[in-house]
Amino acid sequence: MYIHLGGERVIFSSELVAIFDISIEKSSKISKQFVSHAMKEKKVLRIGEEEAKSIVVTKSTVFYSPISSATLKKKANISFAV
Repeated sequence: MYIHLGGERVIFSSELVAIFDISIEKSSKISKQFVSHAMKEKKVLRIGEEEAKSIVVTKSTVFYSPISSATLKKKANISFAV
């Protein structure tokens, strides 16, 4: 199954590790370090021009998505339930 992350970006649901609200980046020191490390490794992709509302972590990449974490979680649950 697939999960649409916004723009033209789609991932396999089997690649999904976690979905976070963008606010976690400001409130958690560990998440800041995680994203900073991913940026240094060039494994961070920003989807589209819109403001990011969520952070999606896959096995190989960290995405900044313009779709809210609540909406993405609903999409993920639907694809896993099928």
